[in-house]
Amino acid sequence: MYRYDEFDAKFVKERTAQFRDQANRRLSGELSEDEFRPLRLMNGLYLQLHAYMLRVAIPYGTLSSKQMRQLAMIAEKWDKGYGHFTTRQNIQYNWIKLEDTADILQALADVEMHAIQTSGNCIRNVTSDHWAGAAADELADPRPVGELIRQWSSLHPEFSFLPRKFKFAITGAPHDRAAVRVHDIGLRLHKNDAGKIGWEVMVGGGQGRTPMIAVTVRDFLPQNELIAYMEAIMRVYNLFGRRDNKYKARIKILVHELGAENFRAEVEAEYARHPAQQTQVEEAELARIAQYFAVPTFEKASQATPVFEAAKRDNAEFARWARNNLAAHHVAGYTIVNISLKPEGGIPGDASAEQMRIMADLAEHHSFDELRVSHAQNIVLPHVKLEDAFAVWKKLNAHDLATANYGLLGDIIACPGLDYCALATARSIPIAQAISRKFSDVAQQENYGPLKINISGCINACGHHHVGHIGILGLDKKGEEFYQITLGGSSSENASIGGILGPGFAAHEVPDAIENILNTYVKLRNTGEEFLATYRRLGPKPFKEALYATT
Repeated sequence: MYRYDEFDAKFVKERTAQFRDQANRRLSGELSEDEFRPLRLMNGLYLQLHAYMLRVAIPYGTLSSKQMRQLAMIAEKWDKGYGHFTTRQNIQYNWIKLEDTADILQALADVEMHAIQTSGNCIRNVTSDHWAGAAADELADPRPVGELIRQWSSLHPEFSFLPRKFKFAITGAPHDRAAVRVHDIGLRLHKNDAGKIGWEVMVGGGQGRTPMIAVTVRDFLPQNELIAYMEAIMRVYNLFGRRDNKYKARIKILVHELGAENFRAEVEAEYARHPAQQTQVEEAELARIAQYFAVPTFEKASQATPVFEAAKRDNAEFARWARNNLAAHHVAGYTIVNISLKPEGGIPGDASAEQMRIMADLAEHHSFDELRVSHAQNIVLPHVKLEDAFAVWKKLNAHDLATANYGLLGDIIACPGLDYCALATARSIPIAQAISRKFSDVAQQENYGPLKINISGCINACGHHHVGHIGILGLDKKGEEFYQITLGGSSSENASIGGILGPGFAAHEVPDAIENILNTYVKLRNTGEEFLATYRRLGPKPFKEALYATT
């Protein structure tokens, strides 16, 4: 992974010292909360319902064991012993004291981490495929380009005060695990017939109160033109993006109002005004960055894995976990281990300090000292020998980290909701817990097949409910919490926004409503047909009829 150079270290150190002075001025009363607010947001510090919340950047979701251990230490020393991994591949601490924040930022800087640009109207944490550099279907590791974008966008003078927050996602695989089509800019790697690498550039995706799927503005952009073209897009956004209404300030609204063709024309015209040779990505710079993402030295192994196969034969629980939580690696004899942070009745994305240290130890000993955070709020060990998988599972199992529900119903995405967030209109955590308990039988989950349930506690959609196969949105209705259900969403390469089924449900009714939907699916599906395919084939009518027949 990327290592700070001398400039990076100096920059983060100076930023930490600057914030320490700002925080002290707020504590002394020299700064009012209104004056302090933009300063703290620049450093990822939010004022939530009960305390300050600090959001820490994890660029393209990649962590070392040393960094994970430092996150554990911060959770233990300055929070309540746990952290919350988010859909932006960040970690949040929900119980931070203002007087401790500068010390936390210094502790992050000690392990080459920070909270810069995790909030505010700027380019946020650049996210990527959590299997990058490991997946069997990947064309190339996109993370060096992700790092290039991170460096280019950090405190960029033109893009540090945008009309609204701005999010990049990048993938190097044909199957989209990074949700690139629901980002302000999504980049997807392609190779042409000559074997040259280029990027499909998608603009204008997003969720929130106006969910939209991004449009493709370039089918194939040569890699050495990438930064120049991104700058053209950002200049068009800065020039035409609305600043009078924050609900209409995202680039997706601009793309929609101009129309895809007109937006493309504006970008191409802006790009033509600035000769590409002046801002081309320097091959030497990308090569420098790529050195930090060098492929690990894998051991030569055959496809035969007798130790692994024997462990599956002898232990049914391990066999189920291996079936659901392991993924194909591009190197024979290796696997990708997906660690579910979704135990029965648990809070999606939460991990205790002890669990963080366990995962750090496993990464150090079994995964070339590397971990990933997924946008589905799980942790990944990207490079594990198949013959070590059983030992890894035993360690995970001993610390409540071996739930075998990856990609299944129990692998629920949920935002913190009204338990923490000042913007939320309803709780999302208790709904996730209730559904998790009702469908705790993993055999039952396997019968339903791949299924994404996403829950948001307000229209801002931090739980990505719009792109859940089953989405749940919590709303306030005359002082009571009600939950609206959507079906048919997807964040994959065939992305779609879910459609609202009908009136919302009281909190206690939601698990039974989900069961009703799934019973309808099982009754109507074709052999081997997944939930999303069944919904797309039949549409909402049978599900709506089943759900509201008695209401």
